[in-house]
Amino acid sequence: MPPTDNQGSFLNRISIRRNQVAYEHEIEDLEQFQKHVADRLSELIHPPEDTPAADPPETTLSIAWFRKLLDIFLCCEAEFKTVVIMGRDANSFLKSPLDRLIPEHLDRSVKALDICNAITQGIELLQHWRKLAQIAVDSLQQKPIGEGHVKRAKKALDTLLSSITIDDKENHHHTGKSTPAPTKSNNHATIGNFKSLSYPFARSWSAAKQIQAMSSNLATPRGGEPTGLVVPVYLMSSVLVFVMWSMVAAIPCQERAGLGAHLQLSKQFSWAQPMIGLQEKIGEEWKKKEKKGRSGLLVETQKLEKLGQNLVEFADGFVFPVEGEKAEEVTEMVVEMAEICRIMEEGLVALDMQVRELFSRIVRGRAETLDVLDQVNKMTTPVPY
Repeated sequence: MPPTDNQGSFLNRISIRRNQVAYEHEIEDLEQFQKHVADRLSELIHPPEDTPAADPPETTLSIAWFRKLLDIFLCCEAEFKTVVIMGRDANSFLKSPLDRLIPEHLDRSVKALDICNAITQGIELLQHWRKLAQIAVDSLQQKPIGEGHVKRAKKALDTLLSSITIDDKENHHHTGKSTPAPTKSNNHATIGNFKSLSYPFARSWSAAKQIQAMSSNLATPRGGEPTGLVVPVYLMSSVLVFVMWSMVAAIPCQERAGLGAHLQLSKQFSWAQPMIGLQEKIGEEWKKKEKKGRSGLLVETQKLEKLGQNLVEFADGFVFPVEGEKAEEVTEMVVEMAEICRIMEEGLVALDMQVRELFSRIVRGRAETLDVLDQVNKMTTPVPY
């Protein structure tokens, strides 16, 4: 029996109500996503009050801080896929401006993969610096410290400091090999004696320009956008660029001149506030220390450099035997350097694994997004492969 007019009206009202509930649920999910991102980023500036005493807050730009930053990004990326990408009608992405924003986001993801490769190489270089510092520690921990121990430590520290301070453009020749300048103590001693690093990029490749390319078309959504997905896509792109920018600022990368420029973020979003605060803090550190060479702003690298310089001064004025206040001073510096070596040995392995996971997650997320887009064959803007 065909439905009466009253029955049809009732079914229509049910359908409208279901659509309204689904829409309200979607809006709630998107708002929760933004809140979660804001809360996680805020923890990078203001750690939770219930942080255990045995687990002190991470120092900004330390290895531990970057591990937390990458954890936050991976959590945001997983939630972004769940809320925005998976199970959604692909037609949503064909409406303006998403038909442009999604391909742009995917293009940023491709550029981010190059940054991940550069960071992996930078972590490998940090491991070499740690090994050089460890040679100095092992030599200066001998009792009593003899002239041979001091010479061995000085040779390692000279090579370490030479590698840390060398300029990017001087370091990367047409072959792409790492060839630092000679050390003071031995004209033939270079980091290449320990291991020559080969960067997987052309000499003209620039980490700073890659970041600039990722952020150049990252525009703040205008009011009254026709879909609620615009802000989450803008959010995820902003977090992606910020994470890559932060890592390039801290970890040795090829060509970082001009990196100090900030991303242009609108303060109207709650999640943008902590990100802007972190950008300003990192940007000030960059300007203050003028680290345009290889070392970057990583806390552990800064400490290694300072301790290395002090221990080289000690070695230059070494007189046997070392006694009194001088012995205590050297012992304190060696103990501190040994602790930094320990932190780097443990932390860099874990950080390297996270960067590789980040690389895999970006690749997988991009492929999943393309699968959704391929459900319909009506895209007006081609997606770069």
